[in-house]
Amino acid sequence: SPSAAVLDSQSVKTTESGGPRGYDAGKKIKGRKRQAMVDMDGRALVLDPQPADIQDRDGAIPVLQVSRKSYPFVEKAFADMGYSGGRPQSATLIDVEIVRKPKHQVGFAVHPKRWVVERFFAWISRNRRLWRDPEATIKSAEAFLYAASIMTLVRRIART
Repeated sequence: SPSAAVLDSQSVKTTESGGPRGYDAGKKIKGRKRQAMVDMDGRALVLDPQPADIQDRDGAIPVLQVSRKSYPFVEKAFADMGYSGGRPQSATLIDVEIVRKPKHQVGFAVHPKRWVVERFFAWISRNRRLWRDPEATIKSAEAFLYAASIMTLVRRIART
């Protein structure tokens, strides 16, 4: 069981029949937000699609709470500035560490520890069905996220 994890979210558009959705003002996307908690190798631990209008720090609370049942040994979770504040930190016994960008960073740079979850989002986005979220229910969207995660894991196992 992993002892550390990485938290992040991805906003994706939904189709007209896309069920519950919201507007993510930061990304200017009307759709859903995919909250993901992955281990340090990029394997999905908890995936939770939510309407996009839910803030990262509020959407992290159910992810952290659900993770305690299946992954009780996770002690630390690394996240970006969207997860700062007391709510994610006090939701469970998991210590949420905010990974900040370097002071003199200009433009894009890979942040230590956080690139793992960004790579995970790139892997599951290779599935044609997940470039947009067409599902009518949150449960079916969650099922397809886990299916994409399993397909990625099987591909990794097949290479070795």
